[in-house]
Amino acid sequence: GNWGSTIAIMLGRNAAQHERCATRVDMWVHEELVDGRNLTDIINHDHENVKYLPGHAIPDNVVAVPDLRKAAEGATLLVFVLPHQFLPRLLPQLTGVVHPSCRGVSLIKGLDFDETARRPTLISRSIASSFGPGFRCGVLMGANIAGEVADGEPCEATLASRFGDPLDERTRRLFHTPTFGVRHVDDVAGAEACGALKNVVALGAGFVDGLGWGGNTKAAILRVGLGEMVRFCQLFFDGVEEATFFQSCGIADLITTCYNGRNRACAEAFAREQSDHIDCHKKWVDIETRLLNGQKIQGTLSAKEAYAALESVGKLHDFPLFRTIYEIAFDGKPVSSIISGISAEQSKL
Repeated sequence: GNWGSTIAIMLGRNAAQHERCATRVDMWVHEELVDGRNLTDIINHDHENVKYLPGHAIPDNVVAVPDLRKAAEGATLLVFVLPHQFLPRLLPQLTGVVHPSCRGVSLIKGLDFDETARRPTLISRSIASSFGPGFRCGVLMGANIAGEVADGEPCEATLASRFGDPLDERTRRLFHTPTFGVRHVDDVAGAEACGALKNVVALGAGFVDGLGWGGNTKAAILRVGLGEMVRFCQLFFDGVEEATFFQSCGIADLITTCYNGRNRACAEAFAREQSDHIDCHKKWVDIETRLLNGQKIQGTLSAKEAYAALESVGKLHDFPLFRTIYEIAFDGKPVSSIISGISAEQSKL
């Protein structure tokens, strides 16, 4: 997609400059036809992802590979940039392919849910466990709209990892550029959970936009949403640091997503088109197909996972905004009831 292609551009440029890196960067691309040509052929010959990131040159040393195992063969670093619902069928294909010292960085903004334990699971941990003992996976999260990053507009991101010295710094330098400032933190759980939960709040922001309400209401959604993000992280994950929420992966990503992201845009469309007896699931699929050019909504899946996690521990009443967003998105509750997610929180003050 556009974010994967944007990251590949930065990795390609940095790999060509850092003496410790192999020059070639293999990028696995799901093969599809664009105007009668394979997308991988277009990327490798025209050096542009014309479908997902048109108008941006991809370095010659970034090679699109349609075979996942070939793309990952012998890799010492895997960067995961794809909708997280695709991981279960893809991860088994990587068994025994990568270098023994390989580590990972996930840019996936979502959560898994362990049906047996009835608890949320970090995707980075799911990735690491699929490779076995010794594989470590960090995350890169932040306020990053792909097109703006690709255009070179100044922004920042947060790398959360526990690879140890010197690998944390070497990994940070692979992503860092003069216009894409990357800071390192140790709090993988906090950074990753923020990346998933902000998409849930963005649905609420989109509902507000669809209702035609203004910035005051959206600001309340962001305030309450941030508070529920903090409490959710502290409820389910150990070692979460409060300072993480003030990094790019926290409040900055929340603000950007609630004003410019795809989840907000799709939720706005949902709000404008909601009617009685609507099939919510079909409506989300229809909106995704019409608006996202083959990309995926992540907020709806994260909303389901957050709701299931809170329900499993009997805590839904403590998260009125998350609960209300889920009920609007999937139970057919009126979009205007989003205000109850704010007022319920206020009644506790």
